[in-house]
Amino acid sequence: MADVPPARRRLLGAALRRYRESAGYGLNDAARILECDRSKISRIETGQRGIRPKELRELLAAYGVAQDERLALAAMARHNNRRGWWQSYEHVLSDAYQDYIIMESAAESIWAYESQLIPGLLQTAGYARALATASLDYVTSEQQEQFVRARLARQQTLLDDDPPRLWVIMSEGALYQAVGGPAVMSEQLSRLADACQQLPNVTVQVLPFDVGAHAAASGPFTILAFPEAPSLGIVYLEGQKGGIYLEDAIDVDRYNLVFQHLRASALSTAASWSLISEVANKNGRDASFSAQRSVWAEQ
Repeated sequence: MADVPPARRRLLGAALRRYRESAGYGLNDAARILECDRSKISRIETGQRGIRPKELRELLAAYGVAQDERLALAAMARHNNRRGWWQSYEHVLSDAYQDYIIMESAAESIWAYESQLIPGLLQTAGYARALATASLDYVTSEQQEQFVRARLARQQTLLDDDPPRLWVIMSEGALYQAVGGPAVMSEQLSRLADACQQLPNVTVQVLPFDVGAHAAASGPFTILAFPEAPSLGIVYLEGQKGGIYLEDAIDVDRYNLVFQHLRASALSTAASWSLISEVANKNGRDASFSAQRSVWAEQ
């Protein structure tokens, strides 16, 4: 069975094909631009092979693609032959997940819905460690710690000079899922509340229990968007062994609509912050009581 091309290359190749067809060029025309055979163009457009930055610039210029869109495509492609921080964690991050991280770091906006957990980009070390310990993928303590370090390194994208816009909607259940116990949850929810207040590129809304049935009942998803190049949008559905990518424009539009419905049903950002802070404080009190009870038990 042939290997499936990385989602990043498939996405870029599909965009190049659309630009070529919109410009009225055939495969032979594109091949003449790069002075290569048409099979190379075909393999680039299907994601079977990557494309060098110089070749990308030449094709986009010939197709008459706007400068802003060229920059978005270049950001997607520039990691093809570059090493990144994620490659230091190859033994705990699958190739498919590394591919997702590259696309996430190049995205201009990230819209995420979570039904049970705090999103990875906002997790504390304690919360991530509890997840790694419960996972069947990380058997040794070293693997678990590597996962935690990788997760924290991934979060640096939110602190870059030009960070992506992160908009998170999470079910109220995620606030009560006792990952790691009261102390871990208190720290995690306090961090989440701080992010709402201190990071201007982060927005968090809570979908309350009383909403009942809603448009995302099928489960969590993430939309990566590139506003300057709308054709590059992608939906990521995380799974136990790698994720599923939805790249068709119809699918992306569908999930965008679902996210808009969730935004309308969720609590306001202010009300969400108040609820997160309230649950964080409750966990803090529970953690203090649990610690005191342990002291009493030892006496």
